[in-house]
Amino acid sequence: MTAQPMQSSPEDPSEILRLLPARWHEQFLSEYHSALDAAHEVWRFQQLRDVLQLWRMRAVAYSAPGFDEAMQATREDRTDEFVPAEQAIPGWPDQQ
Repeated sequence: MTAQPMQSSPEDPSEILRLLPARWHEQFLSEYHSALDAAHEVWRFQQLRDVLQLWRMRAVAYSAPGFDEAMQATREDRTDEFVPAEQAIPGWPDQQ
């Protein structure tokens, strides 16, 4: 049997940091360490998983080309630059 390299989880903190733009590292690490401390209580372990999952999704979004421009358009309420949720997400009206 040959040794196989370990596959890292997408929710591995080091993978999140690798993908996440540097300006978000401090906030991620702060929230991660708080959740890690909380996870010492068995019943709060899910909090750690939730933080990692949320930051993984944020890392994907924040590192996407055009993210900063899209956020600026949102701040400026330039709604003509966006596709309405009803068109982009199947079943959106039913989820409200």
